[in-house]
Amino acid sequence: MRFTPLFAALPAHTLNAITPTNPLRRLAKVVGYALVRLIGHLFRPINNPQELRGAVWLYVVSQNNVDALRFVTTYRLDAVLVAGQGKQIGRYATEVNRLSLRRKILYYWQFPGIWWQLWHQEGQAAWRFFDLIFIAIGYYEVYRRALRHYRPRAVIFANDHNDDSRALLLACQAEGIPTTYIQHASVSRWFPPLGFDLSMLEGQHAADIYRSCGPTKGRIELVGMPKADAYLARRNHASHAKKIGIAASLLDPTDDLVAALRGLLAALPNLTFTFRPHPSDSRDFKQLLADLSPNLQFSDSRAENIFDFLLKQDILIAAETSSHLEATLLNIGSLYYRFGAGYTLSHDYYGFIQHGLTTECPTIDELIAHLIAYAAHKPADIYLRATYYCSTIGTSYEGNSSALVASILDDWIPQLTRKAF
Repeated sequence: MRFTPLFAALPAHTLNAITPTNPLRRLAKVVGYALVRLIGHLFRPINNPQELRGAVWLYVVSQNNVDALRFVTTYRLDAVLVAGQGKQIGRYATEVNRLSLRRKILYYWQFPGIWWQLWHQEGQAAWRFFDLIFIAIGYYEVYRRALRHYRPRAVIFANDHNDDSRALLLACQAEGIPTTYIQHASVSRWFPPLGFDLSMLEGQHAADIYRSCGPTKGRIELVGMPKADAYLARRNHASHAKKIGIAASLLDPTDDLVAALRGLLAALPNLTFTFRPHPSDSRDFKQLLADLSPNLQFSDSRAENIFDFLLKQDILIAAETSSHLEATLLNIGSLYYRFGAGYTLSHDYYGFIQHGLTTECPTIDELIAHLIAYAAHKPADIYLRATYYCSTIGTSYEGNSSALVASILDDWIPQLTRKAF
């Protein structure tokens, strides 16, 4: 994905946060990674709270991944959360077991050759993203060694495209370890093809999108959204919208975002607005919006999960985010509004507008008009718009996706484990 047009065309402020535009800053990032991570890991002990040998690994790369997979631990006593050493997992950091990356430093002799091959294959992009190439080195070899040492019964993923996740998937395939994937967020055509023995997807939309990404491998099951189970019985049935949630993404330009918030609060003083930044966003919005704070509430996305935030809202305003689907499942109105017009490549990234899940508001005036309409009357059965994205809506498994996943895992893990060994 690092070499796709989508990634290269990210807004400057977003891309610069991932990989600096200035080559000297990229070099500084590489040096910092080598000192803090590669060398630093050598001196940091790993004391895992659980036994990893022979367990079912739930491999996570973010707190959102934990939210998607944590339920498996309530069904299987042999399931343990696992992440790479030093990986930032937010509020779940102390609950996650760690895989040692100390030996990763031993494989950096490969970097010049790998970079040279990518230069011939990808051209200028290999130079632009040399820091990301550098960081990816060694994961595959270290994870193969960990798999041989611990021999997990299976590895369950929630992310299928991060460099460390892809490395572990390839390592599992090389070592004969069964793999499964439980979708943790909406997917797009830019994702890699499915390469797992078993993939449990939320709905038909994900299955259709993955088939468009290339040949799929393994068995596919449509299971709904397990992480939403505990919340579906608490759907919003208000007939008038008074509470408006605004979910910002890393793509939203700061100035445009602040200007839109000012405009909305000035135009609609009788509505309550709550602003929620992305959990990975380092911008200090409380400072930027300090003069609006008496009339604007804030959600701490690193402490409050998305469903708890949404249950306090009647309408969600956002651009490119899976939160539109989660809001719709909770019978909350969803309005698509782009905070800034400078980035167009990802427009309707998840197809929410195309498939009628959310309503697009091209201008701030249209956004305000829709909010006024929702304040007067909020439709009753908004959640039915999500049927294409969540297969369990209207079935006996609505609100019970976790149990469906657990029954599939109980049948799948013994079968594949016997084949693998």
